[in-house]
Parts: sequence; structure tokens; C-alpha cells
Amino acid sequence: MSLARDVTTVGAATLTSRLLGFLRDAGVAAVLGAGPLSDAYFAALQIPNLFRRLLAEGALNSAFVPMWLRIKDENGLAATRRFGEEVLSAMAASLVGLAVMCVIFAPAIVHLLAPGFRGEGQRFALAVEFVRLSIPYVAVSGTVAVAVAALNAGGRVAAAAFGLVVFNGVMVAVVLALIMSDAQATVGTAAILSAAMVAAGLAQLVCVGGAWLRLETRPRRLWLALSPAVPRFVVQAIPGVFAGGIPQLKLMAGVMVASSSQAAVSWLYYANRLYELPLGVISIAIASVLGPAIAASVRSDDSAHAASAQSRALEIALGLSLPAAVAFAVLSEAIAGGLFQRGAFGPRDTAMVAAALTAISAGLPGHSLEKVMGAVSFAHEDTHTPMYTALCGLAAAVTGAVILFPRYGHVGIAGAIALSGWVGATLLAVILWRRGWLRIEAEAWRRVPRIMLATFVMGASIAGANALLTSWLDMSGSWLARVGALGLLVAAGLALYLGCLQALGVASARILLRAIREGF
Repeated sequence: MSLARDVTTVGAATLTSRLLGFLRDAGVAAVLGAGPLSDAYFAALQIPNLFRRLLAEGALNSAFVPMWLRIKDENGLAATRRFGEEVLSAMAASLVGLAVMCVIFAPAIVHLLAPGFRGEGQRFALAVEFVRLSIPYVAVSGTVAVAVAALNAGGRVAAAAFGLVVFNGVMVAVVLALIMSDAQATVGTAAILSAAMVAAGLAQLVCVGGAWLRLETRPRRLWLALSPAVPRFVVQAIPGVFAGGIPQLKLMAGVMVASSSQAAVSWLYYANRLYELPLGVISIAIASVLGPAIAASVRSDDSAHAASAQSRALEIALGLSLPAAVAFAVLSEAIAGGLFQRGAFGPRDTAMVAAALTAISAGLPGHSLEKVMGAVSFAHEDTHTPMYTALCGLAAAVTGAVILFPRYGHVGIAGAIALSGWVGATLLAVILWRRGWLRIEAEAWRRVPRIMLATFVMGASIAGANALLTSWLDMSGSWLARVGALGLLVAAGLALYLGCLQALGVASARILLRAIREGF
């Protein structure tokens, strides 16, 4: 019940954050549309977004939480506080230096991120400017990451997750201010949006940093001399953090391949942002709640407890990702059109984003299972194996993108990213199983087919309902009508899915509602 409550709390905060992110992206689409200006803006944000994924969204937990728990058990709270202070010092110093280097070498970074921009001076020059405006976020993200990890290790999962809401809330406020001021697709508008990421990061830092300062393990000073625990932490953290950032690296590789085609970068970005809604909820829930639970079960040396924790993580990941993937595939046009089609974002852009969303959604269950398998490996303090298998997935994504892009364009890149999730998850599952670390209860194997059946019923139902509504939406042509119909379909699909789960004996609606109430 406690696990369900924590997952619900983190999931609700992450969902709220992602919905705010959708509002932001819808506003950006209305202002910038899909073209040279938006291509430059989205290419420039690859580095800040990478560090947000690597650090500020909880990926650091994989190394921090197990070490924090061991130091607490062996040496007490004072040693735990010192460990947090030293990690904070090392992170802040290294990332400030990195941010300065990125500002200096911004042209080289853009050459690397978007090689297709080289022949077009406009997109290249704009991307360089936007990199320099947004790159200070890299320094902020490190401090945020340590605070989030300390909060999760201390059981303050709600405070850690709420920081994401603050981040996207600030971004939405900036976008709304631009829309209300009737801002157009200009360099100045894109520059404001680039700089806003730094302001949003500072607001998130105030939120999570303030919560950390209320804990017993709050930092009291910064340490220039580091104990041996910090190098050990860095050695363990780098592979795990790198593995956590592989999804963003796959997108960056896709952008590199797509940069030669105008607007393809923007279409791929918008589709990926939609894809990140469920993946972000699942990833952060695993990093913040399920990962520590699995780590605690492994430390207890209780095989039944470990099997239970891993089974619940598997069921939760599939229970969230399967219906989301099917809904994205069935409602891709309705989602892309309802969220983005207005202002500078036209019907052709909607069709292109919808096609990419359909392709990339096939990889959602694979990427979700990869997160669960990674948490099992991290619980054994093995951060290298998930990195190696994730690198295999990255290689599959890059190879697939290069092969498929000439024929299928940005949709081929999206399909390659989807395939890569299954490659990484399968390899990691086989390795963990052979080591004897992956333990799944028999009851979980009976629940998974029921989850799949509930997903099928939901998907078939919303597909039929969407077909009935399509002609009416075409006649009305109203953005408000499209959004209203989309909301109705999503709500009906969710209600039907939960009803099927209860009817099939997978989960009780009463328990789910109780978890939601206690989570808030």
C-alpha cells in the first residue's frame, strides 16, 4: 500500500509536470510553428534537455540511493550528511566549468548536434545563439539532481517530484506571457524561450533545495576535500546516469540524421515530447519509488521480498506503458492536432507529427521494461551492465535511423528509436535472469496477460469511438471541439481500462482510489 501510495504521488506530480510541459509545447508550436526558427531552437535545447534527463529528473538516484543507505546503516546520519555535501560540491564545481566551456565552444556543439545546418547559415547561427542562452541550465541541473536524490533517499518523494511541476510551471508562464503579448515567430521570441529554461531551473532549485534543508541530512557547508566515498560514487554514477540519458541521446542522434531535412527536427521533437509523457511518469516513478524499494529488498537478503518488489515494478511499468502505447497509436492524429494545430502549426505538421508518434509509441513498453531491469541491476550496485545494454540500444537506434531515414524520413527515425527500447530491455533481462537477479512471482506472469487483454479492449473501444467522432470533428473544424473530443476519448479509455483491470482481478479500483487519496 505504501509503495502504491508513493508511486501514485510521484506519478501524479510527474503527470502534472508533463501536462504543463504539453501546454508549453503547444504554446511554442503556436508561436514558432515548424520551420527553420523552431529547428534551430529545438536543436539548441538538446544539451540542456540531455542534462535535465541525466540529472534533474532523478537518474542520479540509481547510484546515490544505494550508497546513501549503506553509509547511513554503517556510519550514521553525520556521515550521510557529509556524503551529500561532498557530492553537491563536486557536482556544482564540475558542471559550472562544463557550462562555461559550452558557451565558448557553442559553434562546435551545433556542428556536432545538427550537421545538416552547416549549409544553411540561418539555422546554424540561430542555434549557436540559443545554445549560449540556455546552457547555464547545465550548472543548475547538477545541484537540483543532488537535492532530488537526497530527498528520495530520505523518503521525501513528493517534494522531489513537485520540483518538476515548478520547472514546467515557470516555462508555461513564460509561454503564456508571449502569447498574450501577441508575440510572433521571431528570433527575439525564441531567445526568450531559450533563456526561460535557466529561470525555470532556478525555480526548481529553490523548491527542492528548500525541502532538502528541512531534513536532518541537510547540507551545512561545501567540502573542497572529498572523502573516498565520492570517487566511488562517481564511478558508480557515471554508467547509471549515462544509461538514464540514453533516450535523450537517441533523440539527439535522430536530430543529427534529420537535420538535413527542413522541419523534420521539429516534427521529431514534438512527437518525442508526446512520447515522453508516459515514459517520464514511468521513469521517474521507477527512479524515485520502485528503485529504492527494489534496492531495500535486495539489501534485506529476502528472496521473497525481492521477487515481490520486482514483480510489482514489472506490473506497474506494463500497466502504464501498454495502454499509453495503444492510445498513442490509435489517437495520434487527434492528439497531435488537438494539442498543437493552431497559429503557425498547420495541418501538414499535424500529419507529420502523428505519423512519427504512431511509430515511436511501439517502443514505449520496451523502454519501460528497460527501466525496471535497470533498477534491479542498480540495486545490486551494478551500474555498468545497464549502460552496456543501453549502448546496444543506442547503436540499434542510430543504425536504424541511418538505414530508414532515406526512405521513410523522420518516421523511420521514430521507428528506429522504438525498436531500440526492445533491444536494450531484452538484452538486460537475459543477463539479469542468467545471474539469478531477476525474480518474478508466478502471480505476476498470470496478471500480465490480463493487463494485455484490458489494453486490447480499451484500444478497440477508443478506435471505434474515434472513428465515429472523426466526421463530426471534420465538419466542426473547431480547435475547442477537437480538444474536447480528445479529452472525452482519453477519459472514457482510462475508465474502461481501469474497469477491465478490476473485472479481470488485476487491481481493485478501491485500492487505487485510496492510494490516490493518500498520495495527495
